[in-house]
Parts: sequence; structure tokens; C-alpha cells
Amino acid sequence: MTDVSALPLAPKNPLSIRQLLRAVRNLDAGQEVLRDAGGTVTRIQFGPKWLAPPVVAVFSPSGIRDVLGRNDAAAERCVVHEEVQHLGGDSLFVLRNEPWLPRKRALQPVFTKPNVRNFGGHMSRAAQALCESWPDSGEVDLDVDCRRVTMRSLGRSVLGLDLNDREDVIAEHMHVASAYTADRALRPVRAPRWLPTPARARARAAVVALRSVTADMLQACRADPTLDAPLVHALLAATDPETGRSIADDDIINDLLIFMLAGHDTTATALTYALWVLGHHPDVQDRVAAEVREIGDREITPDDVSRLGYTVQVLHEALRLCPPAAGVGRMAVSDFAVDGYRVQAGTLVLVGIYAVHRDPDAWPNPLEFDPDRFSPEVAKARDRWQFIPFAGGSRSCIGEHFARLETTLALATIIRAMEIKSVDDDFPVEVPFTTVAKGPIRAEVTTRK
Repeated sequence: MTDVSALPLAPKNPLSIRQLLRAVRNLDAGQEVLRDAGGTVTRIQFGPKWLAPPVVAVFSPSGIRDVLGRNDAAAERCVVHEEVQHLGGDSLFVLRNEPWLPRKRALQPVFTKPNVRNFGGHMSRAAQALCESWPDSGEVDLDVDCRRVTMRSLGRSVLGLDLNDREDVIAEHMHVASAYTADRALRPVRAPRWLPTPARARARAAVVALRSVTADMLQACRADPTLDAPLVHALLAATDPETGRSIADDDIINDLLIFMLAGHDTTATALTYALWVLGHHPDVQDRVAAEVREIGDREITPDDVSRLGYTVQVLHEALRLCPPAAGVGRMAVSDFAVDGYRVQAGTLVLVGIYAVHRDPDAWPNPLEFDPDRFSPEVAKARDRWQFIPFAGGSRSCIGEHFARLETTLALATIIRAMEIKSVDDDFPVEVPFTTVAKGPIRAEVTTRK
């Protein structure tokens, strides 16, 4: 056991206040600026504690393990989760540790690998429809099209709805809500929530519209148990195995809303980046196409994923270079140790997923796209906390299996049908809440013969 009180505080980051503010608000590349200046565990203070809590940024696998791998109550959800909760209500994502546990027990069986196969197979059909809408040869915007495919798949998987012409409107509502919460969370000093602002009004209106969609589907499933909405029915049937309590309707609506918010941008960006990077590596792309074509011309199903080993390696390397969440945060409620340093109660702890995924000490030639990093023999020797695209520990992303399955099926379906050649050398992103492509992401597509 370590005497935490005897440990030193993390070294203070030497950057100026202006440089620190710019780095913290730049949730992806800003992490490398902080790490290069202050080390893999670095302390940031924007002013007195009563004005803004101290921040400790953590970028090493061992430090990340100390934060996310904890099973005690030393760390709670942080300001990001508070903002989401204030806007969208209680959900698995935002609940504090004590009320979170029974909700997690009820929901966990819904998202096991066997169960997500029941509602995770819509992506192949959505991706095939996309390929059929593309020209035999011409230019497309991967960002727009991958967002559309993901929304269409999520609509069927999460809500059992064919969103059709509503998908763009719903996606815009989700963007407004996530951008608002992220903007507030990243401000060292925030206006009080009771103060009316145009941005808050737009965000609340967006959430009301989204909740209306999920509430209507929930009531429809209650009225007709035969409706094809397996995730909604699974949530209705879910109970806490210890207490036997089911999930209240309002909580199901909130969870469905969060699944849509969290699942859309993350899956769309992962797919967009994977296609874009393959568009710059035709040899890797051809290898994926050859692997998928061994399955045949039929629809690719969840049962086929075990035959798509190299395709999964490509997806993992895409997730390493462009993680769906650049970082996650925790609030220390008591002092605890991180990589040999003391983190004080009241400190906001930022876990830098983007930085650890691109750390040259952990990854040789970290900016190079190399799916062989994830071959079974190489991956076996890797530190568990070195690759965490869906965070880690007990509060990691509950939809990880679903997201991996959806993206794998879409990637395999598209590359089997189409040859991708990326037009632009860069993949610009913005990080309002999760990582999203800052489109257009242009590519030349050609039907494979």
C-alpha cells in the first residue's frame, strides 16, 4: 500500500496560461502539446481553486490504469457529464457511481457480444445501399455519406425506425446538443445555467425533439411487442439481477438518447477515417477486399466477423490514429495516486487517449498507418492500457461491442464493392464532444470488377 499523502504533486506544466487554454480546448492535438511540455503526468492551474479546479492531465499507460482501472469511489464523473446530465437527464453515461451500478447491472446483458448480434446487423444493409447510390466512378464526400449510413443503421438498430428523410434533421439536433455541452464543459469559467442564452435554447430544443422520437418508439414497443426494435425491447425487459427492478421509462428514453448521441458521431468518424486512410494505402485496401471477397457475394453478417481478421486490424489502427473519444475526464473526490504522484481531491483528471495512442515511446513510428501493429502476436505483448479507443475500466463504453461490430461490417461491405482513392492529404477534425470529421472528406470511388 502506498501512503498517498507522502507522494509529491504532479509537476506543474510550464506553459503560459494562454498556451494552456489553447491546448485544453484543443482536445486532441492539444494533448501532445501538454505532454511534450510537462511530461506524461502534468498539473494545470488556471486560477484559484474557488474559481476553477486544478487539472491533472495523464498520458502514460500506467497513469491511465491508475485513473480508469480503479474500483473504489475515489473518482467520480466530471463537469462534462454534469453538463450532459443537466441537458439530457439521467442516463448510464452521466450517473454518479452509486446510482450507476444498478443501472449498469440491468443494461450490461443487453450489450454482450451475443446480444448485440440481434440488433447490430443493420449496418451491412445500410452500407450496401450506400454503395448502390454511388456512381460507378466519381467523387463523393465520405463524411456526409458515412454519417448518413450510420444514422440509418442506428435508426434501425436502436429505435427500430427507418429514419429516411429525418436522418439529417436528427443528426443536426445531435450535433447542436453535443456541441453545446462540450463548449460549456471546456470553459474554465462558465455562465450560470439559469442565464438564458440562444445556444442553451437551441440545445434544449434539440433535446426535446430527440426525446420525442425515442419516447414515441418506446410507447409503440409497449403497445406492440412484435415491432422490430430489439434494443428497445431489450431495455424494456432489462432488470437489475440483484434487486429485480426494471428501468423506468424516462430512464430508457434518456439512455436511448445517449446511445444515439454517443453512437452516431463516433461510428461515423471511425468509418470515415478508416475509408480515408485506406484511400491512401491501396495495397492495404486490396488486402481487405481480398479477405472480404472470400465470404462471397451475400450480405456480410455478424457471424462473418471471425473471418475478417485483417479488416479488424485495419479498424483498430484507424481507431488508434483517430480515436472516437480523444479523452475522458474524472473528478477526484479523495486523494489518490497516479503514476507515483498525488492527485488531490477536487482535481479534474483528464485522461489523454489521443496522446497515448500517438506516443512515440509506446508506438514505433506512431504517425504511420500500420495495421500489422494489431496482428495477434504483436497485440498479445501490448500493455492493456496503451490502446483504449473506448476508454477502460468498469465505466468504459458499454456499447463497445456494438460499435466495433457495426464499423467492421460497414467497412467490409464498402471495400468489397468499391475502390476508394482519397483526394485530400489531410483528415481535418473537430472535437466538440467526440471526434468528428471536419468535412468534406473527398474521395474518388470506382466499382470493383
